[in-house]
Amino acid sequence: MSKPDTAAVADAARAGQHNLLLRVAAALVLVPLALGAAYAGGVFWTVLVTVVAAGLYLEWLMVVGEGRAVSVGTAGALAIAVAGICCAFGLVDFAVVVLGLGLLLVTALAAGRRAWVATGFVYASAAELASVLVRFDAAHGWQALVLVFLVVWASDIGGYVAGRGIGGPKLAPRISPNKTWAGAIGGFAASLVVSAGWSLADAGGLVAMVVVAAVLSVVSQLGDLLESAVKRRFGVKDSSHIIPGHGGLLDRLDGYVAAIVFAAIVGLLRGGLDGVGRGLLVW
Repeated sequence: MSKPDTAAVADAARAGQHNLLLRVAAALVLVPLALGAAYAGGVFWTVLVTVVAAGLYLEWLMVVGEGRAVSVGTAGALAIAVAGICCAFGLVDFAVVVLGLGLLLVTALAAGRRAWVATGFVYASAAELASVLVRFDAAHGWQALVLVFLVVWASDIGGYVAGRGIGGPKLAPRISPNKTWAGAIGGFAASLVVSAGWSLADAGGLVAMVVVAAVLSVVSQLGDLLESAVKRRFGVKDSSHIIPGHGGLLDRLDGYVAAIVFAAIVGLLRGGLDGVGRGLLVW
């Protein structure tokens, strides 16, 4: 190896270490914030979810090249904010109506790429409603929400460690060239371990928790690939740089959005509007 090659490898290694430190530092701030708001529930959780959902929508507009459409961004963010206020007062049905009207409005205001604008609004709105609905269950909402957190985080961390440590064949090179089968399997295995541990905290039955976690891990990783496909479609590397070492909200929460929406749908179908958490955990 020549000296320039050696220097390039050393620079890449230092950059990787710096990025890892940034990721860890960001996680030390964001994880307690998310868990604290989720535990408090009510207005605290709803406010956090609403702010994040608005951010997801605005980042999506930037990714698809509509970030300068001020009216589209303002109308969508405002609809998400009003829906959040409705959710804070327990008026979920009104929130759905507001978001439906918001979808019609942003689609009408969009001068170009209306389908992409509408998709971004639905994506952010679904994340907002699903997050609120899962926590809305007073008896099981906290446990269900933490299960989703743990599965998504374990899938991400396990995938990162296994992918970097083992490497090997690429999972979907045309969509995300850095993801490997080893990373996908490592993330999946890690999610099973943490879900089994969470079941010991009397959050749910062991078998049920592991099975739910297995499905959520797959959904989470598919959500990650979906967001990567959208960015590749528009030639974007990071949705933004708002989170040091992680990129943007879309980059950080793609797996969570997919997992929480799926969890909310399952819980809603099995437990009803007031028992989404129970529907997810109790089998």
